[in-house]
Amino acid sequence: MRWSKAFIPTLREDPADAEAISHKLLVRGGFIRQLAAGSYSMLPLGQRVRRKVSEVIRGEMDRIGGQQMHLPALHPAEIWQRSGRWYDIADDMFRLKDRKGTDHVLGMTHEEIFASLATELFSYRDLPQIWYQIQTKFRDEPRPKSGLLRVKEFTMKDSYTLDIDEPGLDSGFDKHREAYFRIFRRIGLDPVAVEASSGIMGDGESVEFMMRSPAGEDWIITCDGCDYRANVETATSALEDIADGESSGLERFPTPDLTTIKALAEAHPETAAADHQIKTLVYYVGEEPVLLLLRGDHELQEQKLKDRLRSEDVRPGQPDEIRELLGADPGSLGAVGVEGVRVLADLALQGRENMVTGANEDGWHYSGVDLERDANVGEWVDLRAVEDGETCAVCGATLSRWKGVEIGHIFKLGTKYSKAFEAFVQDEEGVSHPIIMGSYGIGVERAMAAVVEANNDESGIIWPVSVAPYEVVITVIRPDDEVTMAAADALYDELVEAGVEVLLDDRDERPGVKFADAELIGIPYRVTVGPRGVESGALELVERRGMEKSEAPLAEVSGELVEVITAARFGV
Repeated sequence: MRWSKAFIPTLREDPADAEAISHKLLVRGGFIRQLAAGSYSMLPLGQRVRRKVSEVIRGEMDRIGGQQMHLPALHPAEIWQRSGRWYDIADDMFRLKDRKGTDHVLGMTHEEIFASLATELFSYRDLPQIWYQIQTKFRDEPRPKSGLLRVKEFTMKDSYTLDIDEPGLDSGFDKHREAYFRIFRRIGLDPVAVEASSGIMGDGESVEFMMRSPAGEDWIITCDGCDYRANVETATSALEDIADGESSGLERFPTPDLTTIKALAEAHPETAAADHQIKTLVYYVGEEPVLLLLRGDHELQEQKLKDRLRSEDVRPGQPDEIRELLGADPGSLGAVGVEGVRVLADLALQGRENMVTGANEDGWHYSGVDLERDANVGEWVDLRAVEDGETCAVCGATLSRWKGVEIGHIFKLGTKYSKAFEAFVQDEEGVSHPIIMGSYGIGVERAMAAVVEANNDESGIIWPVSVAPYEVVITVIRPDDEVTMAAADALYDELVEAGVEVLLDDRDERPGVKFADAELIGIPYRVTVGPRGVESGALELVERRGMEKSEAPLAEVSGELVEVITAARFGV
């Protein structure tokens, strides 16, 4: 491709609203343009990268026996109602009516559709199956940001395993885990696999592939001493025992204007230190109020609550709802003596005595609280968020908390969808069993952005050869010089004939502009063709990563580039 004929609208300045480095560089490099919040046009360079990422994914999926399909993005509401997710998913789903008034959705995922196709399997002999597609998905993201990392419309590889039993599911799950690591290594990423929440997707084991990045929105907990790794949405830790002192009776005491954990601890340091307080939160699951109890110095991890309640329709109570329910404002709330309301208490409170909590009257608290004695706790559950520096429950070492970008997610769905759609097969004895399913996703554009997050410098993007829009850029100095241009054209033809993807920069621009553009868009190798090099018979080669320069004889440049690019393609 000749740069003079290409549409590569590079920019010198970062877009004003961009924070993530991938957002800045993909816009500046002319890879993407925003159409609306969370909606991006993929320009020619971006489309070439996206196609290559998809090809890597497709190759590894085929390698484990995947069969590619292409399913509709527009779904009748009935199929989502049948699984129950029509009701479980609140505002994230795009819903619409056709001209006849029939409800439809734009697919944010395809478990229901694949499960409905699985009804055409009848025998254990038909299993196992691995089905996949690379298809557009839609999510009504409330806070689209960071360019391609959080959008409303995106391309996803979603695959599904179908098996007769749990060992089969385990095998399919492991195949995908290994395939994902191969995919990410091939496109220039080195992720960490972590325990994760399945959310609305399923009920079984769930693993996320996370890449460290300040642009990430997930917090990850990893152990410095062992292999424990988990999203903070599921992470646990070991807590030190706290001495509560001798048991005392329940006592009500005044706390005027003390409405925060900190203020109460400062006013009553001997009895109401933060780790001796009970924090009471009011949440609603649909229309049902729930009281959540945590230690005063702990924070709620909301996804743990959603997973426990098996609902995404979970929200904090509003001030008027809270006062109507408990008779007091936040800061004076507690579960002592409360009847008729579901109460969930964090495991860190179990067995604790002499605690302090609100008395459900503004300006009053209780001391000497023993939840097992004084409150109707319905469930003891893990609700708290793990923080940096806590102790690993596995080995006792220190836990670290860091930000990451999710670039892949694999789930064990079990029989949730096969039962809903009556996808059953018969075993060897003729007994019917629901198909056991797994679901596995990679966001193509997000992976593309993650590659940029992990491969850049102050000058621009550094694409790995495997996904670079072009493998070589020939930068022509003085394209108006016939001898120079003839040498550049000859080199271009040799490389193309050898199967190398080449961008020939024949623009009438200053050399500095051309070099800056080549570095910005991140082509892995650059060869400079100018009158001086042609005359001397030696051309300058530059590897984008590290900007290492070398010279090669004009007659040998093509062969040398073919050799290094072939090696880079196959990782040798």
